[in-house]
Amino acid sequence: MLACALSLPGNTLGEAEEALPHAARAHQEYAEAAARLAATPANSVAAWEFARACFDLAEFATNGTQRAEIAEQGIAASRRLLAREPDSVAGNYYLAMNLGQLARTKLLGALKLVGEMETLFLRVAELDPGFDEAGPHRSLGLLYRDAPGWPASVGSRKRARFHLERAVELRPDHPENRLVLVESLLKWGLEKEAREAVTVSAEALRRARARLVGEEWTAEWRDWDRRWLALLAALNVAPPPTSGGAAP
Repeated sequence: MLACALSLPGNTLGEAEEALPHAARAHQEYAEAAARLAATPANSVAAWEFARACFDLAEFATNGTQRAEIAEQGIAASRRLLAREPDSVAGNYYLAMNLGQLARTKLLGALKLVGEMETLFLRVAELDPGFDEAGPHRSLGLLYRDAPGWPASVGSRKRARFHLERAVELRPDHPENRLVLVESLLKWGLEKEAREAVTVSAEALRRARARLVGEEWTAEWRDWDRRWLALLAALNVAPPPTSGGAAP
């Protein structure tokens, strides 16, 4: 899932223009998912696909109010689904993801959402740890990494690292799993380990480039390439000669 937004500070005009086609795609997928859910409101797949579309569209929100409104729709659809099917993997997962979007629009209020997000992601990790390319473990890792520590919240480097490494173990060829682990190691000042992780990630990223092809992956690869190059620069590692300067 794309992790960029037009409203993020520091985005250049060129980056915003590049994102426009992907925003249009997200709007189209949202409209189609909303129509399917309206036509079959009791359909579980239609419910979680709409919640997923809300999360994706919220990435392109131009302000906090818009992001919150879209996320609330995904939250409502997920809660209705879970009222019928409490063990729905996708229902729990996209409820947590949309709560994360909502949390981005709040300050102190965000901490109140973190506990529910943690519970939901842990539940999905129990039900289907490989869902969304090991999404529950990846998300837990980021949650523990970025949340304030005890007693304010659930933040914990030890737990963050466990879940980020577990995501790589479960889905080693998914670029996002590799990238967030290396980014986190660098964030924690573990440069030697980050450099080692970059080395072992290169072949996995090459395999991913051959597997994840097509228009639907264009935006993700643009984001992954940018972050990969930033990591190489921060760690003073030269790009592999066959990569053309981008992610292998």
